[in-house]
Amino acid sequence: MLDIIVTPRFGDTDGLRHINNIALAEWFELARNPLYRLFTPDLDLRYEKWKLIMVRTEFDFLGQMYYGSDVHIKTYISKIGNSSFVTAHEAWQNGHLRAQGRAVIVHFDFVEQKSKSIPDSIRESLMEHLVAEETE
Repeated sequence: MLDIIVTPRFGDTDGLRHINNIALAEWFELARNPLYRLFTPDLDLRYEKWKLIMVRTEFDFLGQMYYGSDVHIKTYISKIGNSSFVTAHEAWQNGHLRAQGRAVIVHFDFVEQKSKSIPDSIRESLMEHLVAEETE
């Protein structure tokens, strides 16, 4: 599992004085950087070097978050397929789970415009962060 602490910025708040929902997308993306580095270590965004494309994101807002308290973002892999993997995220503030989300990311060749199998070496690194989720 990957962990980061985010200190909400004043600009992350909205008119209701809580953290705006869009901030979560940015925080979860920031938390994925170590996973992106498995595929592109220098995070070079040139299309011939970048190897990932996001095909789905989802968020569940479970409670309000506020400016003035750090947010603990926990990130893990919930599924690994042939060419894709699913990241799961949790946002905790003051000891309470406030939001969770997922992103489906595909190993993608932008030059050839098609998905590629995840190399075994990267798959092994992804598996270090694999956490089995409970089913309902």
